[in-house]
Amino acid sequence: AAREKPAEGEVLAVGPGKMLECGRRDPIDVQVGDRVFFGKYSGSEVTIDGEEHLFVRYGDIIGIRRS
Repeated sequence: AAREKPAEGEVLAVGPGKMLECGRRDPIDVQVGDRVFFGKYSGSEVTIDGEEHLFVRYGDIIGIRRS
């Protein structure tokens, strides 16, 4: 079976986390500057000021490498 090779990128920004039903936020263990690995087809490509960025959900991150 063919295996999908993960993509890698640098975290430029982090949101506040997912709002849980109880009203609290689910903490995120990713920081700006971290290198993350995610599925090849994860996220949404967005162009901001002429630069392409990829928005990836926290649940799509499969690994973190601290800087």
